[in-house]
Amino acid sequence: MKKILVANRGEIALRVMRTARRMGIATVAVYSEADRHAPHVRFADEAVLLGPAPSAQSYLRGEKIIEAAKQLGVDGIHPGYGFLSENAAFARMVGEAGITFIGPKPLSIEVMGSKLAAKEAAKKFNVPMVPGIEEAITDVAMAKEIGRRVGYPILIKASAGGGGKGMRIVEREEDTQEQMERAISEAVSAFGDGSVFIEKYVTGPRHVEVQVMGDTHGNIVYLFERECSIQRRHQKVVEEAPSAILSPEMRRAMGEAAVRAAKSCDYVGAGTVEFLVDSNRNFYFLEMNTRLQVEHPVTEMITGLDLVELQIHVARGEKLPFAQEDLQINGHAIEIRVYAEDPLNNFLPSVGTLERYRIPSGPGIRVDGGFEEGMEVPIYYDPMLAKLVVHGATRSEAIQKLKEAIAAYEVEGVATTLPFGQFVLDHPAFISGDFDTHFVQQYYTSEKLIESQKAGAEVAAMLGLRFHLDNRRKLTVPVVVESKWRERV
Repeated sequence: MKKILVANRGEIALRVMRTARRMGIATVAVYSEADRHAPHVRFADEAVLLGPAPSAQSYLRGEKIIEAAKQLGVDGIHPGYGFLSENAAFARMVGEAGITFIGPKPLSIEVMGSKLAAKEAAKKFNVPMVPGIEEAITDVAMAKEIGRRVGYPILIKASAGGGGKGMRIVEREEDTQEQMERAISEAVSAFGDGSVFIEKYVTGPRHVEVQVMGDTHGNIVYLFERECSIQRRHQKVVEEAPSAILSPEMRRAMGEAAVRAAKSCDYVGAGTVEFLVDSNRNFYFLEMNTRLQVEHPVTEMITGLDLVELQIHVARGEKLPFAQEDLQINGHAIEIRVYAEDPLNNFLPSVGTLERYRIPSGPGIRVDGGFEEGMEVPIYYDPMLAKLVVHGATRSEAIQKLKEAIAAYEVEGVATTLPFGQFVLDHPAFISGDFDTHFVQQYYTSEKLIESQKAGAEVAAMLGLRFHLDNRRKLTVPVVVESKWRERV
């Protein structure tokens, strides 16, 4: 594999290209008119314009991406995450064009792309499931019967869903019909598929996912877990590895269950098996993401592995260079996603020019980004500016290092989620590790963020005053007392 096309943009495109360049592999970037001057375009050895800014006219045009890859003699296509990364039809088209898709087999993507099919496959391999029904239904009477059997509250979920769409929590039996109709309507609108299924709603859930990696020789390993319970609108915003709540025994049990889930669909490459963990530390299969995750850097930092490099080796047909017993956890890593969103205004996107943009640096600090000072933040794509990741010997050390990195991160021109990240890190629930996916609903409001910022400003002002007074005492010119020695001579 001598040349790779990265079918993506921004930070993930740069991330993949940096590893490819280190491996001596040439890279091809694709871009929309809005990204004509983006860093990933300049970094690549070659670049191809796909079309206008909207992703449907550019980054989602699989046929044009494959056509460009064939013309430029590309050996492999890396899809990154989002866009076409979990599109089985695109993966199949890449293979039919004689190009290697750096990801799982199309069939694996299809199976795990449907929540119902994924549950059916994983269940056959003894992966723990949330009580409920693993088949699509539209009958309200049956939904009520399931609710009575597993106990309310229940969760209605779109089979083809993601990102919280087509999902409804039902607290009481009498609300079942209304919520089910809403879930089906939203699923049809978002995915063109109104299939829904029902399961017991896990109260106080933690969202813990396990990174897996498989090769074409039948080897699959787990690279430990990531805690992803700090979410807003079902989207992760703070991730860490390892989880603060897992014992070695539970970590092994979850890891082995994740491997079984991967084997259920003959998985190859990097994938993530997601679990819900209840207050009694029971864990249940949620879904499998058949791609590289946004939060993969925290796994890299605690294992010392480059997941993109492993993806490329596996895609070339090579065996994994290690076995499960060779892997171990080193320290603790935390990542916050730096979005161009205003946490004081319901996290609405903040579009504008990055008038000042300086990222932190130092030992144990990593910033994966796709923006530079002076660039416009476009309205067409996900508003994530970068991922700020730190590594420390302990969780406490990582938290402190991340606070310092946030303080050193300079952004002017758009609002960002950096203050929200600071709020999370300062909160007693996060510090203690005693939190769940309801953290934002339970603890966060814009008013509380303002209060915390005021408190921080007051402490900074007091420290500044103390520093000023201490230095003034040190620099004060001593009072000169006239000597009388001449009078004694």
